[in-house]
Amino acid sequence: MFFLSSLSKTDPEVARIVSSEVKRQQTQLGMIASENYCSLAVLEANGSVLQNKYSEGYPGKRYYAGNKFIDEVESLCIERAKKLFGVEHANVQPNAGSAANMAAYMALLELGDKFMGLSLSLGGHLTHGSPYNFSGKWYKVSPYALDEKTETLDYDAIRKLAIQEKPKLIECGYTAYPRVIDFKAFREICDEVGAFLMADIAHIAGLVAGGAHPSPVPFADVVTTTTHKTLRGPRSAIIMCREVHAKAVDKAVFPGLQGGPLEHSIAAKAVCFHEALQPSFKDYAKQVVKNCKVLAGELMSLGCKLVSDGTDNHLLLIDLTGRTITGKDAQDRLESVGIVCNKNTVPKETRSPFIASGVRLGSACLTTRGMRESEMKEVARLIVDTIDKFDETKAKTSARVLELAKQFPVYPELK
Repeated sequence: MFFLSSLSKTDPEVARIVSSEVKRQQTQLGMIASENYCSLAVLEANGSVLQNKYSEGYPGKRYYAGNKFIDEVESLCIERAKKLFGVEHANVQPNAGSAANMAAYMALLELGDKFMGLSLSLGGHLTHGSPYNFSGKWYKVSPYALDEKTETLDYDAIRKLAIQEKPKLIECGYTAYPRVIDFKAFREICDEVGAFLMADIAHIAGLVAGGAHPSPVPFADVVTTTTHKTLRGPRSAIIMCREVHAKAVDKAVFPGLQGGPLEHSIAAKAVCFHEALQPSFKDYAKQVVKNCKVLAGELMSLGCKLVSDGTDNHLLLIDLTGRTITGKDAQDRLESVGIVCNKNTVPKETRSPFIASGVRLGSACLTTRGMRESEMKEVARLIVDTIDKFDETKAKTSARVLELAKQFPVYPELK
């Protein structure tokens, strides 16, 4: 492999592990909704000599010398993020989504302030108020829920809770919610109770950038996102906000939370944003949604129960409640035939989150590989066969999964 020549000589053991992971990605079908395959250009930027430079501070105001080109690449990344999402201000230094959310809270809240976010078991994130996370330990959290019948957001119920609880901030944007988010409705609720609106669009950022999901930018005070899911960038994050919050956000990131930024990662984000600004990315984002809808429809036609009875975005949740097979069992079976997904809690969950009663599936990775509607229908059948008739179909399914993986390679350039 072109990028392992030096590594193979210096540390063949690590080179072997990396090579094995390349093979795994090439020969299995990735369907974890929080993953994607970035381009070779993003990989090259992420592994560049920019990682050698220390650059505490921001462009034009660093604490070390020698940052002329570092300033150039970070400024370029900022401008591309602003153009891509149409935002007034962007901070591209956060290293991960959790850190971005922490900085957003620090910018808008004081310790002990109250905010509202969706419960983790219903599709929220650890940083949206879990009692095991800093967000639930440092702030008072009043979680909102989904409508029990539709398993979708109930904006009237959220409004009533907000009026009752009077939070300083309401968070929206989720890790396992398959429907469109009405950001305007959240803005109206926030205005009524005098709260900030924060949108964590880590999962749907690529869909927002590609016009396949409404944008929170006209409505939210602060928007956070990772860059490695539907955006197809490096594993990192950014914060975007209205200009009025810019100074608070920047101070929260540095010196509030982080020291020197990872400029190689920032360069990779710049490449990612450049790719997302191309007309072809809009086609990609729309195809991600089309593929997921077809996948959902085929699964339901084959007898699967889906949370909220379908999807509007890049992910769906199979609900195995009432069946002897658990989410973990299903995940393990699917991985054994080469379909990689994750167990997930579902509404009215009765099992431990380590076992769970659901399976979360995403279409972004397979769409990146070039698969379209016809492949989604076949993949749905392979999934159902594996869950329902594992022993009798395992060998045949494994062989077909490998054929599909070879037909739609991740990195054809890598041998």
